[in-house]
Amino acid sequence: MGVRLGLHIPSFSYGTGVQQLFATVVEQAREAESAGFDAVFVMDHFYQLPMFGRPDEPMLEAYTTLGALAAATETIQLGALVTGNSYRNPTLLAKAITTLDVVSRGRAILGMGTGWYQLEHDQLGFDFGTFTERFDKLGEALSIIVPMIEGSRPTFSGRHYKVTDATAEPRFRERIPLLVGGSGEKKTIPLAVEHFDHFNIVAPIDMLAGKAEAVRKRCELVGRDPGTLETSALLTVALNDGQERGEVSTDVSNRMLVGSPESIAEQIGSRVLDAGVAGVVLHVDQYRPGAITALAEALKPVLS
Repeated sequence: MGVRLGLHIPSFSYGTGVQQLFATVVEQAREAESAGFDAVFVMDHFYQLPMFGRPDEPMLEAYTTLGALAAATETIQLGALVTGNSYRNPTLLAKAITTLDVVSRGRAILGMGTGWYQLEHDQLGFDFGTFTERFDKLGEALSIIVPMIEGSRPTFSGRHYKVTDATAEPRFRERIPLLVGGSGEKKTIPLAVEHFDHFNIVAPIDMLAGKAEAVRKRCELVGRDPGTLETSALLTVALNDGQERGEVSTDVSNRMLVGSPESIAEQIGSRVLDAGVAGVVLHVDQYRPGAITALAEALKPVLS
């Protein structure tokens, strides 16, 4: 999989109007590819999240967007950070991700999560359920999706899903890498260690060392080599260019780094990599052309 440096695009509010909205997304993805980023991720949400803006702000559907980005790029990996399992039927998702892998010629990443934004579920008619029910659904979904994307034809009957001889063809690769995001030590970390190739940690920067240690201990408990589970931290970066910024949600501020590209690279080295997390997925606050390239250049010696 090899994602040490990823770009996350959680907002499509560029002030350009709908005519130039996707062109701006393509511009970011191509700049990240040219600058040496390993992957580009979009959110799998239908409404904008409260930490980024109003629910009615622009939000593109994830897998349609990723398919279009596959045609607009050549080498960079593509995925959702992360897919909301609570509103994605597992067999349809298996078909979508294998199709993305074919279209991109082997660049798809399957990011998975339980789904958590209740407003989307309530307004759009998806069953939200309890926290435990959503985790149970994710576990069942993995029992269907993973065999399908590996070329098997699973038959499964559970509490939430039932499939018979399910198949997803064509496939480009024998196996699409799996990513999960979160930070929970009771459910998410054990799930990551059991099923996934990459664990994207969504937690305050000061908690990263503890989360990395929890991953290591869980791997040791079940006999998995910790080196086989990639880790990254999801962070927002605000380049200190003198431009005034509005109020930032607490959910974002405790995962935000501010400064010049060189300062941000130093902070990533000392506060993320030295904490035991192997990589970063960055959201560039208030994107402007050149910002992604500047970050990549500053980070090269840190991530090498």
